[in-house]
Amino acid sequence: MRRGAASVPAESRVPSGTAGEDNVNLDRSENQAVRRRSLTLLGSLLKPNRGRFILTIALVVISQAARVAGPAIIAFGIDHALPALQAGNSLPLLASGGTYLLAAVLAAALTAGYVRSTAQLSQAMLLDLRLRVFRHTQRLSLEFHERYTSGRIISRQTSDLEALRELLDSGISSLASGAMYMVFVAVSIFALDWRTGVLLCVAFVPMYLLTRWYQKRSQIAYRASRVTSARLIVHFIETMTGIRAVKAFRREKVNAQKNDELAEDYRKATLRSINLNGVFQPGLMFIGNATVSLVLLVGGFRVLDGGLEVGALLALLLYAKRFFQPVDQMAMFYNSFQSASAALEKVSGLLEEVPTVRPPTNPVELKDAKGDIRFDGVEFRYGDGPLILPRMDLHIPAGQTVALVGQTGAGKSTLAKLIARFYDPSSGTVLLDGVDLRDLTQRDLRRAVVMVTQEAFLFSGTVAENIALGKPGASQQDIEAAARAVGAHEFIASLPEGYNTDVNKRGGRVSAGQRQLISFARAFLADPAVLILDEATSSLDIPSERLVQQGLKSLLGNRTALIIAHRLSTVEIADRVLVMDSGEVVEDGTPAELTSGTGRFAALNEAWQDSLV
Repeated sequence: MRRGAASVPAESRVPSGTAGEDNVNLDRSENQAVRRRSLTLLGSLLKPNRGRFILTIALVVISQAARVAGPAIIAFGIDHALPALQAGNSLPLLASGGTYLLAAVLAAALTAGYVRSTAQLSQAMLLDLRLRVFRHTQRLSLEFHERYTSGRIISRQTSDLEALRELLDSGISSLASGAMYMVFVAVSIFALDWRTGVLLCVAFVPMYLLTRWYQKRSQIAYRASRVTSARLIVHFIETMTGIRAVKAFRREKVNAQKNDELAEDYRKATLRSINLNGVFQPGLMFIGNATVSLVLLVGGFRVLDGGLEVGALLALLLYAKRFFQPVDQMAMFYNSFQSASAALEKVSGLLEEVPTVRPPTNPVELKDAKGDIRFDGVEFRYGDGPLILPRMDLHIPAGQTVALVGQTGAGKSTLAKLIARFYDPSSGTVLLDGVDLRDLTQRDLRRAVVMVTQEAFLFSGTVAENIALGKPGASQQDIEAAARAVGAHEFIASLPEGYNTDVNKRGGRVSAGQRQLISFARAFLADPAVLILDEATSSLDIPSERLVQQGLKSLLGNRTALIIAHRLSTVEIADRVLVMDSGEVVEDGTPAELTSGTGRFAALNEAWQDSLV
């Protein structure tokens, strides 16, 4: 692969958190790969908490050993302490009672200890995982975010992590304690009477077969449940995010129908899991009760012929009954285990995604960028798709204001994204002041190149805080100066609390044009060497646009500017116009030269003038 290619690396493809996650029926090799990936993630979460993990395991083992000791102590009391008491020796009975009480106290104290230790361990692991998911998602390239819906990312951070929390908080401790308890019970039964141990082994066979049957089917069912849950969340988020378009185009009924279908799919997937559990739990109960009956029947006859003592039979019955109690409890938590396993697959898939725009191995510093841009043999395609930009050789001198015009899909925004290094070229190089963008540190690149898009996103907080994003630590005077430069000061001053007005989420207190002006002020405060305006005036009315153009004229005199606009009025301030078509520059000249000619820009300008009339 060529250096900096924008295609997705092979290691980040199926099975991953994107391409393969909606395929419920993975083949065996993919399933094994997903499991290895999930176990690797789990191991990396446990590694920094090994001490707490070992302590928890030790507490589980000792507490379950203390719990199991009870029936054996009772058997000793009946078969040995009571005959000794009849002979006048009360010491064995007192020892039995004291030992039983000590075991009960020890089991209670150690159980409380491992529950507390498990909670601390699980919360430490979950905190680590939450931080990893958020930081990794931020590091991923724009290509990932353009193909991985926000709803799916939110699902990873919410429902999937919640499923893991349920498992780690109580599920793992219950599964571990139940398994240890069964092992100790089995050892105790064999120690008391090996024949009853053989009966237990026979009963274990149908229990194992039933568990395997449930495991295979529930794994598929819970994976389907996670997928349908994520789809439902995605649809809900998309509907609520685009609620204005939903209402404007009367999409309520269509969206409701789709939501009904997704909700029904989720109901069916959940119901399949519940139905499987409805077979599994009663089956375990039946096997357990049948085993206790068999032990009672066989042991009763052995007591009659003197082959087994009464106390031992009572202990064996208690052990046989208790042996299957954890299985029933473990079955309840197996549901959360399957759900969490499916969630872990999704989260590990997300964390396996590899940024296609990677930091340089040997970064080059560029503290005082001038803004000279050069495209040297650049070709670009999105992933494995068709060629968007054929070979391009282009030079934009420092300080020049260039307007990019052309029909939708001509490649204007792609060109801008390459300059901002949201993507890397498939071949060739993009240079800033003679330095390949792929060799620049992120700090220097983001300080030198700032892009303002038509989205004009505002974060929750005050107007001043949103403008100051362009230059953290900027003074109030600097913030107001930037706002005045782009014509935003007047409307900001008229807000209820001026620059301290909270814009709310997505800038709810200001209009679309006002949000755009705030984003302009933010970019100008950053004072970049290269400023890219991608359809940034699309939300402005004519008076506001003219006001912004006045600010642009005064502030863009000493920096390189790339202006992408469908409104040709914005082109008037440009030193140079590039007309693009199918990813190629088909016209290049000053606005006056191209307007006086007979090319595409002249036709576009004439059509625009007619539209004003």
